Amino acid sequence: MAQNIREISTEAFAYLGDSVIELKVRKHLVDKGLSHSGTLNREAQRFVKASSQAAAMQKILPLLDAEEEAIFKRGRNMSGGNIPKSSSAAEYRAATGMEVLFGYLHLCERYERIDELFTAAFDITE
Repeated sequence: MAQNIREISTEAFAYLGDSVIELKVRKHLVDKGLSHSGTLNREAQRFVKASSQAAAMQKILPLLDAEEEAIFKRGRNMSGGNIPKSSSAAEYRAATGMEVLFGYLHLCERYERIDELFTAAFDITE
């Protein structure tokens, strides 16, 4: 990694984490055998909307170690952002915290942990 992890902004973690979650969702849907773009996009929305990510975070919060929980809270407490009409402010903040957590784990190259938390968050059976 070119930059010290402590020097990376919370916003950058969220930006990266959003794409990490999106990639995990897309891989999961393709692995399920879905192949039509309309179906794929419709199914993906069930995972990536703020309310779904907030519910997913509630499932994995007990699984987080102290460092991961601190990173999640750092993201959850981040100010700013445009809250979508389809979610509450609390849901939006929890979803942002999830994105920050997944971005952080990715930059720490903790790919197995990402897989473990994603699977638990969305009740995915392998």
